[in-house]
Amino acid sequence: MKIVEQLTNDIKDFFEARAYGVCTYLGEKFDLSTHRVRNVFIYLSFLSFGSPLVIYLIVAFWLDLKSYLKRKSIIWD
Repeated sequence: MKIVEQLTNDIKDFFEARAYGVCTYLGEKFDLSTHRVRNVFIYLSFLSFGSPLVIYLIVAFWLDLKSYLKRKSIIWD
């Protein structure tokens, strides 16, 4: 049973590390659990025929752009 839990945690960590991190960012920003934020996105996507996915992708793009701008490198160093 412990092997199954470890495997489940490894798979979850793998996908969370490679996801956009939008739910994690929003959860930390609003002091909510990531799980709760993900559930809200899923339920809203079903109820509103996918329109929260557009918001999700916009926030993902914004977070990626924000992290890209933070990694400024100076050419002359």
